Amino acid sequence: MKKQWMLVRALSKTLTLASFTRSLCSSSTTTPTFALKNVTKSNFESALGDLRRLVRDADFVAVDLEMTGVTSAPWRESFEFDRFDIRYLKVKDSAEKFAVVQFGVCPFRWDHSKQSFVAHPHNFYIFPRKEIPVGGRSYEFLCQTTSIDFLARYQFDFNLCIQEVRSFEIYTRGKFSGISYLSRGQEDDALRNLHPMYEDELRCNSREARDTPVVRIADVLFTERMKNRISEWRDGLLLNRNHRSETQEVSNDSPQQFQTIFFKMRPALLLNGFTSHQLRLIQLVTEKHYEDLVFVREKAETSSVHQLIVYVDSRNDRDLVMKEVKDGLHKEAEMKIKAAVGFRHVIDLLSSEQKLIVGHNCFLDIAHIYSKFLGPLPSTAEEYVSSVNKYFPYIIDTKILLNANDMHLPLKKKSSTSLSRAFSLLCPEIASSVQGPGLGLKPRVKVEVQVDDMRSLNWNSGAKHEAGYDAFMTGCVFAQACSNLGYDFKLHSPSTNLANDEKLQKHINLLYLSWINGDIIDLRTGKRTAESAYSNNLKIQYPRIVFQNIALIWGFLPKIKAREIRECITKVFGLNSVSSVYHLDETAVFVQFSKAALVTDFLQLKETLERNNNPISVLHPLSKLLEGGNTRAATYESYKRICSSPISEVLFADQAEAMRIKWKTESLESNREVETQENEMAAFPNSSDRSELGKINRIIDNLARGHIQDDEAIDSSYTCEAQLSK
Repeated sequence: MKKQWMLVRALSKTLTLASFTRSLCSSSTTTPTFALKNVTKSNFESALGDLRRLVRDADFVAVDLEMTGVTSAPWRESFEFDRFDIRYLKVKDSAEKFAVVQFGVCPFRWDHSKQSFVAHPHNFYIFPRKEIPVGGRSYEFLCQTTSIDFLARYQFDFNLCIQEVRSFEIYTRGKFSGISYLSRGQEDDALRNLHPMYEDELRCNSREARDTPVVRIADVLFTERMKNRISEWRDGLLLNRNHRSETQEVSNDSPQQFQTIFFKMRPALLLNGFTSHQLRLIQLVTEKHYEDLVFVREKAETSSVHQLIVYVDSRNDRDLVMKEVKDGLHKEAEMKIKAAVGFRHVIDLLSSEQKLIVGHNCFLDIAHIYSKFLGPLPSTAEEYVSSVNKYFPYIIDTKILLNANDMHLPLKKKSSTSLSRAFSLLCPEIASSVQGPGLGLKPRVKVEVQVDDMRSLNWNSGAKHEAGYDAFMTGCVFAQACSNLGYDFKLHSPSTNLANDEKLQKHINLLYLSWINGDIIDLRTGKRTAESAYSNNLKIQYPRIVFQNIALIWGFLPKIKAREIRECITKVFGLNSVSSVYHLDETAVFVQFSKAALVTDFLQLKETLERNNNPISVLHPLSKLLEGGNTRAATYESYKRICSSPISEVLFADQAEAMRIKWKTESLESNREVETQENEMAAFPNSSDRSELGKINRIIDNLARGHIQDDEAIDSSYTCEAQLSK
């Protein structure tokens, strides 16, 4: 099972075969009219220039992402019993651990002359390559085999993402193709560390030269020869300062090793063909014997490094040369950092233009955008949505629209409002390759597609589940859904911001935090919509969830089923004490009690039984659950703490063990007496109930000490439990 969750290091060699298969099979498939615009590192700059104009003129921009995985462990999937803050933590974990390999951007512009939208689908291949030393380790990310298999099934070209090679060059070194990127936080860190980094580099180079030992005979002879050669060149400069000095080669030197050039209007000796050790020796000679010469390193236009000895007129001139060298290195590094920003320029464009961003079930997509291109994800959902809203003030989820309109009831009757199903039913004329009658909606919104100089009304690239095509489908679904809500695009003006339309206002900035139970979060306020018209359409599978009534149990024997866990607990606390039992995975369950006080009672009883650890304890109904000695339990807050950890063990029990969570939450341990009193008062308001609870505890203690007979203990315990459960 653990093999399902692998690191990217295993990806490069295995996935080239999938791309190779694609290239072999492509000739047998039907060639579309024209493909969407694929953008890699080689054509990114030109594509970005065109995209700036398209986004500026767009009425809205649809986006979609393809990732290397969704969940880092089975128990990190979204469950019915997940509270909204925990749902965010699971999304955060996914966005931090998996990579985005393809980013679809599709600007839509309303063309009044043709009474249709013009869509410009772009498919960006991106890869988190470390192009500058921003500190820390190289990027790492997880790959989920089901996600990689899904991408390969739809002929995703992994070579375009990672390394561009031709089909006959599979095993040769190719050209990096995926567009790299820096987040805003990474760019800020790199620029902030730039000045000290180059100060340290210059000092380090000088110190290395001074510390280079000259003990070998070969080194002594080499330094003496270099001293003579440098003196010869310097003396020639001084003899005739009004004419360019011609280099006079020494018989032992290669003609290419020394070349007189001008460096920033000063005569200089360019050194070629020396080893790094020899260059350190030359620098040592220069700094030790010549006050009017300075050794410098300069980056050339060809990205190589030139080593020079520069003649200076004075100490001030020497300082000026070093400053100019340092400033040049600094400027070059700044340019390199700006170039490494890469694909984030697209995100900055979408943010600065403040266009309406359209996605489909896009909460995870937005989290990826934040994590990859803006900065580390905040620890809470409230902080996150507040920050997202500053960068992207207008976001709309087509899934929200589809569940807000009764015209889309046929979609709701399906298993899910998936993007491809919504596209085929709402836009059948556009989705020409998808068989289906559609919903019979009128009027239809027409969409033309333009890629470079090619334009078509009936276009289908056939590239289903490529991010660019999915972004196109998302935009088409949005346009038709707006029409179904009563928006008349024929009256739309280019100067009108769709985000300000009153028909759309109540749907903007609402995203599904969880599609399972209809949790919706408002990006403007951070508030969660618990019961709304959207969630009323969803089937509720479980009784009403009360999180303070939930106990988390893990580490029990694999043979124990949920039904048996319920039986063990209800024998002690009453038939109606447990509302539901739900598996996180094979090693852990949620148990929802009918009362919050029963959670505390259960945890205390479990601890008492395990502390006594008496042979007679095997007669207790909970003994089956505790069998094996590894059963752990905690309140719901421990579940939140576990979900917030960056660790992701495959099994929940292993995760809890890795975090050293074995018993209960800290709050329960540190405030046991206070909480016990409060829970007893709340659950048992009259004194007789509290006395019965005390009687149970006395029976357990007596049973552990062997002071009463087994049958008597069990009968007395069950009598008390029955009274308490009424």
